[in-house]
Amino acid sequence: MSLISLSGNLLFVAFLAYLIATLFFGGAVKNSHDKREAAARHADKWGKIAIIITIIGFIANLGYFITRWMYTGHAPVSNMFEFTTAFGMFIVLAFIIMYFMYRATVLGLIALPIAVLIIGYAAMFPTDVSPLVPSLQSNWLTIHVLSAAFGQSILSISAVAGLVYLLKVVDLTKPSKERTALEAIMFFVVVVIGFVLVTLVFRGIGYEAQFTYMDKDEIQREITYDVPALFGMNESVALTEGKMKPLMDTPPIINAKKLTTVAWSLLVGSILYLLIRLLSRKRVSEMLKPFVKRANLELMDEIGYRSVLIGFPVFTLGALIFAMIWAQEAWGRYWGWDPKEVWALITWLFYAAFLHLRLSKGWEGRKSAWLALIGFAIMIFNLVVINLIIAGLHSYA
Repeated sequence: MSLISLSGNLLFVAFLAYLIATLFFGGAVKNSHDKREAAARHADKWGKIAIIITIIGFIANLGYFITRWMYTGHAPVSNMFEFTTAFGMFIVLAFIIMYFMYRATVLGLIALPIAVLIIGYAAMFPTDVSPLVPSLQSNWLTIHVLSAAFGQSILSISAVAGLVYLLKVVDLTKPSKERTALEAIMFFVVVVIGFVLVTLVFRGIGYEAQFTYMDKDEIQREITYDVPALFGMNESVALTEGKMKPLMDTPPIINAKKLTTVAWSLLVGSILYLLIRLLSRKRVSEMLKPFVKRANLELMDEIGYRSVLIGFPVFTLGALIFAMIWAQEAWGRYWGWDPKEVWALITWLFYAAFLHLRLSKGWEGRKSAWLALIGFAIMIFNLVVINLIIAGLHSYA
């Protein structure tokens, strides 16, 4: 078996382990015991099994990362598949660290599904190994990306704790802005599942449609769509007969192929969400609420704060300081207002404001939890929209 095949198998093992561990974490936090002592023993028993499976999955995930690094000769963070799988792996690592710090079993019920969705999202992108362009052949790139991804993963745990906090304290039986916002988060999760389904279905039937287009330098290029084109690249012309033509073309700065995938994901995700609502006759957030009824709110608030306190300096080093050093080496300037650079600065400013509001204004509990979720949304916007749709030096598009 080649290293690259072994790497793929290890990633699949990690994916399965995280799914199984999620079920055990669910069993640990939701039980039928009325007595507190019996419930605690039950949670401890199933929680130990869950964290052991999680660690096994993480070891397999790390094995994937190392074997792919050995095969490619560089850190596997140079394309969308590699970076996103690394991000998912680091979220699990951050969760394991927080678990042993606080023994908060309920975190696993949220953190692991997020990691599973992120790895599943990554698997939809090409897994091919290709040579690095000159600007990527730098040790500073490796240091920058790995530290930035790890910093983001620690910050993500604050959102996990925040979501647990809000699922417990928000009254889902009465109409409110908080209830609407929580359900919007659940809808987004279902949309990600929709993305995976769309990609699997059209990949399974072998759908392809080729177009020519004019890039921002007025050079004609070709592009192949893997799903029916809803949006076309600038001045697109169809080359494949019998395939759906774009409803409209987009400016050169927009990657219409990725925008089309996002649009299909929203469409399929919306249909899937409505089916869940019709079959369960409940909001998705209401389905999760029983799993967090035993969560310690003070502990969740503490974990959310500590995650930002630890993750913020790591993110500062990786996404700003190390990034500037690499930018100077690659492009001869420390800062260039590239879309990814701007969004990294926005993310940094947001978490700086988070800490300011927490320490100076006393924004704890509910307010802190909502800020943590907004911060995670900013990072996901960076991962999806900035990386894929907006063209730039950092863009994976």
